[in-house]
Amino acid sequence: MDITDFVHDQAKQQFRLTVDKHIALVDYVMHGNKLMLTHSEVPFALRGQGVGKVLVDKTFAYLRDHGLQAHAVCSYIRVVAKRDPQWQEIVST
Repeated sequence: MDITDFVHDQAKQQFRLTVDKHIALVDYVMHGNKLMLTHSEVPFALRGQGVGKVLVDKTFAYLRDHGLQAHAVCSYIRVVAKRDPQWQEIVST
């Protein structure tokens, strides 16, 4: 797995991870001062390789590093947040 880029695109309200020239993403909507993480998507060519978990962990780490709070609306993002105690202060489920 060749991860070449992780970007927070505020204009599009997305976090994007580039892996092997494919883009996996997390969409969000701002609600007050909290990001509502509404959708995650991994291209078919990358599925089953752990890319979704890497994407969500990098998104959560970005939130932590920038003092942001989020709420997991997407079911996959909610599962990742619940499984790892380090994210529970940052992401509500």
